[in-house]
Amino acid sequence: MADALSVIPASVLRNLSDKLYEKRKNAALEVEGIVKQLTTAGDHDKITAVINLLTTEFTYSPQANHRKGGLIGLAAATVGLTSEAAQHLEQIVPPVLNSFSDQDSRVRYYACEALYNIAKVVRGDFIIFFNQIFDALCKLSADSDANVQSAAHLLDRLVKQDIVTESDQFSIEEFIPLLRERMNVLNPYVRQFLVGWITVLDSVPDIDMLGFLPDFLDGLFNMLSDSSHEIRQQADSALSEFLQEIKNSPSVDYGRMAEILVQRAASPDEFTRLTAITWINEFVKLGGDQLVPYYADILGAILPCISDKEEKIRVVARETNEELRAIKADPAEGFDVGAILSIARRQLSSEWEATRIEALHWISNLLNRHRAKVLTFLNDIFDTLLEALSDPSDQVVLLVLEVHACIAQDPQHFRQLVVFLVHNFRVDNSLLEKRGALIIRRLCVLLDAERVYRELSTILEGESDLDFASIMVQALNLILLTSSELSELRDLLKHSLVNPSGKDLFVSLYASWCHSPMAIISLCLLAQTYQHASTVVQSLVEEDINVKFLVQLDKLIRLLETPIFAYLRLQLLEPGRHVWLLKALYGLLMLLPQQSAAFKILRTRLKTVPSYSFNGEQLRRTSSGNPYQILHHMPGGSQITEDGDINQDSMNSHNGINFASRLQQFEQMQRQHRQHVKVQAQSLRNSTSSSTPKDVQRPEELSRTSSSDVNRPPSRSRRATGQLQL
Repeated sequence: MADALSVIPASVLRNLSDKLYEKRKNAALEVEGIVKQLTTAGDHDKITAVINLLTTEFTYSPQANHRKGGLIGLAAATVGLTSEAAQHLEQIVPPVLNSFSDQDSRVRYYACEALYNIAKVVRGDFIIFFNQIFDALCKLSADSDANVQSAAHLLDRLVKQDIVTESDQFSIEEFIPLLRERMNVLNPYVRQFLVGWITVLDSVPDIDMLGFLPDFLDGLFNMLSDSSHEIRQQADSALSEFLQEIKNSPSVDYGRMAEILVQRAASPDEFTRLTAITWINEFVKLGGDQLVPYYADILGAILPCISDKEEKIRVVARETNEELRAIKADPAEGFDVGAILSIARRQLSSEWEATRIEALHWISNLLNRHRAKVLTFLNDIFDTLLEALSDPSDQVVLLVLEVHACIAQDPQHFRQLVVFLVHNFRVDNSLLEKRGALIIRRLCVLLDAERVYRELSTILEGESDLDFASIMVQALNLILLTSSELSELRDLLKHSLVNPSGKDLFVSLYASWCHSPMAIISLCLLAQTYQHASTVVQSLVEEDINVKFLVQLDKLIRLLETPIFAYLRLQLLEPGRHVWLLKALYGLLMLLPQQSAAFKILRTRLKTVPSYSFNGEQLRRTSSGNPYQILHHMPGGSQITEDGDINQDSMNSHNGINFASRLQQFEQMQRQHRQHVKVQAQSLRNSTSSSTPKDVQRPEELSRTSSSDVNRPPSRSRRATGQLQL
């Protein structure tokens, strides 16, 4: 201290702490001259004493003007040291850096000015304090005082462009942690500061910023959603430059960056999503084997973007999805089939149709390429695939069925599919009503109609829920009679009496079709087993002929007028050969209420049956006004088979079909249904008998009303009851 006081006049020290800037400046110039003389003399001890005096008595003084003078004095001393300044930097720089956090904005301003002058003198030697200086500049960039910000900006530019870029001692490895710590700061001035450093350092050929990109990539993406247009633009520019470098670089760490991009692809900010999905698109094209372990994560980012509200994002996402699906990766190379399936399964619950469709395409693609591996995860995805059958989109349902069909190529999986499908129909009535026809028809195309119907029949034959079994059989029967996809199956059934395959199918379906009288009659008419159809009609009892039955009969009568039953109507041209057909149709006519539309349709059709193929006795009886009488006067008392041949034993067996046994099977099933109805009715009576209002009909009155309703044509509302949507 005494050495310093001996070389610096008291007047200089006094002016150095003056409140007037000009006096402090002049005093600093005198300090500069004194230090320059000491440097020339090589008296570094006195120089050290001068610096210590300026530090302790001025920069750390509680008086603001003293601190200002001390900062100017330290800068002046550095200028005076010129080339010798490096050895005194350990004394000079720390007090200046400490002043950056001073409460007085003017002190902070003079600290920036002082450090600027110091840096200009020492240049590259300044780099040893880089970390502390960078930290200080980062804080000053967001200073509340505009003058301080401006001064810090000038200092920052000097450090970036004239010191760091020219120094061979700058350590990027030490700088990156500093950068990474600050990348998520929200202050716009700090963000501009950081992007500026990233851009400048990336422009230096000797500094490999690309190698450290994963450390600050997330921060750059975070800036894309900044409220400041300028910051968004700067961040986007930096990212574009890095992406171009990635395209031209032979070695890139795609994996770490892929994880960041996947997260950013789900950003609520539209611009961030677009940039992230664009990067992912390039990575998929460039990444090769490096990205294989990340395919599932990438897919999880792409699929939601396929349904993005922004068209640009949708376009890039679709392109990326196609690129990714075209890559033929192998599980041995790290391709995780289970993870991909998990992502696809999760996206099947997406609210967006396009995303659900692409998820199904992925499952289908994996089944085609890695079937054995996919089947090991079947339990994880099967329930979700079944639930997807209730999807509101027809396209989704059709794709789900294709996936199910692919899985069901194996017998055990086929059985499992049909069992689960019937179960879903049972627990979800709306699925059968809204999607039943679509599902069954499509499965018949994909998996062979005969195979599907045989399996369904086997399952329904033992169905314990008789109400559901009846509804399901009626639905299957309607699909069988109306769907173009099942035309071959209908052709096979038409030859049940002459074709062994047709016979086997007829017998197979018969067992479950017994749940519905009208389904059995329809099946017999389709299979041309007219005698048995007539017998079934004759076997019906009062309990069988209810409103539901009449609704189904109404449907059948209308179906008889469609092209599918054209062959049957043409057979009416030869009533002599197809007497049992006439008897079956007249039997149905007798069951219909006379005022119903179905009665009028069928009666009109039967009136057109020609009489020229009958013999004289038959013509005489026909002309008497009762066509039905011809059925009881065949030559020799023999019975007429369905194909017109006379066969004394045709009632019991034909081509291996034991019709007597089939009839017993049908009657037994109908007895079960009638008993089931009685149990339900009894349960209903028991639940209502204790509190029946006077103005409400009792169950027995309801029974009488229902019985009388059979004699009236079904109303429009009744005809609508139980209809299957096709």
